[in-house]
Amino acid sequence: MRKHIVRIPGLVIFDHEFVVPLDYSDLKGPKIITFAREIVTPEKEEKSMPWLVFLQGGPGFPSPRPEVNEGWLKRALQDYRVLLLDQRGTGMSTPVLNQTLEAFASAESQAKYLSLFRADSIVQDLEIIRKELIGNDQTWSVLGQSYGGFCALHYLSSASHGLSEVMFTGGLPPLNLHPDEIYRKTYARVIQRNRGYYKRYPDDEQLIQRIVDHLTRNDVQLPNGDLLTPKRFQQSGIVFGMENGFEQVHYMLEGAFVQGHSDSELSYPFLKSLQNLLTFDTNPIYALLHEAIYCQGFASNWSAERTLAEFPEFIIQANDRFYFTGEMIYPWMFSEYEHLQPLRSAAEILAKYEDWPVLYDPPVLKKNRVPSAAAIYYDDMYVERQFSEETAAQIGSLRPWITNQYEHSALRMHGEQVLDRLIGLIHGEV
Repeated sequence: MRKHIVRIPGLVIFDHEFVVPLDYSDLKGPKIITFAREIVTPEKEEKSMPWLVFLQGGPGFPSPRPEVNEGWLKRALQDYRVLLLDQRGTGMSTPVLNQTLEAFASAESQAKYLSLFRADSIVQDLEIIRKELIGNDQTWSVLGQSYGGFCALHYLSSASHGLSEVMFTGGLPPLNLHPDEIYRKTYARVIQRNRGYYKRYPDDEQLIQRIVDHLTRNDVQLPNGDLLTPKRFQQSGIVFGMENGFEQVHYMLEGAFVQGHSDSELSYPFLKSLQNLLTFDTNPIYALLHEAIYCQGFASNWSAERTLAEFPEFIIQANDRFYFTGEMIYPWMFSEYEHLQPLRSAAEILAKYEDWPVLYDPPVLKKNRVPSAAAIYYDDMYVERQFSEETAAQIGSLRPWITNQYEHSALRMHGEQVLDRLIGLIHGEV
């Protein structure tokens, strides 16, 4: 249902709401809302244009909020009418938050509900939206960034009849690996990134150790009241895989200490910046389902926590150098993040859950005829390049573009160039 129209310079935006089943195995059961924004340029508002659906990274984050006609969106709008989907549970779709999950009577019912928010359900939502918005006999293109690429790959596996083109940016997942194998590669990448950070900012090493020592000796509260522990500070490395990730951390650290009433203490701007950097509590799907997005007929059993033991570099206070972690979820987070605490039991159930449906169908992907292209970033910290290459080799009609020119954040930071190259690959122009 189209709700209303917003016009800002260079963009015409239509808001849509769609009613979809919560559980596609129970079509008569509860319904939820999925929200999306349709975007077109003013001069093409009345023209018939092919559609491009953007699937954002995550899981658990809403689509970008359009403010100006720039970046990848500007390039996309030259050829397409764009749909920005708030994947179920995010943004203006029926939200998954600590507050909304309080409505469930038990951790078991919370976990059952949350199990319905993976790529398989998202793609089924898209098929309902496609049929309602453009017609059952019409196809559209999909652009998947990071986790959005995971969703796009499931789309190719399960409902390719709805697709005319598929483009991946840093989002080709392994087809059937256990999270343990994935995290072993990820931890090794994160170690490399830490070394790169200290090479760029060698003077930060002493400052970081001073912060860790201070947190070890003192109880320091973040502005939201949560206790800032060394382990939570360690999670700042989550941004190290972005092109500007080193700079985000460096500039956050440079004003870390101020002189307080009696001694030096951690500054409010530093604490506020750190709190804002780590959004696990505001986007709980990410914390609850990040490992589950890889699971197909097996449990994760807190994979990142278990495989961490194989990498002593990350043991705090045991080494001369402090190593930040990356895109990992740990069980202790559901004790230290206040707004994750009520979800701890549900998180435990999901970590042990084994009956996750299969997401990818290798024989179907091998026979794929939907024109596809994938940007694979050589040193990607979030989606291992080796695994992406292996997956690309198993997908028919897919042209991989392996590059060390860009990082995982390339679509956000160099969107016009990246999308233009992918469109060129799809159309055989490059």
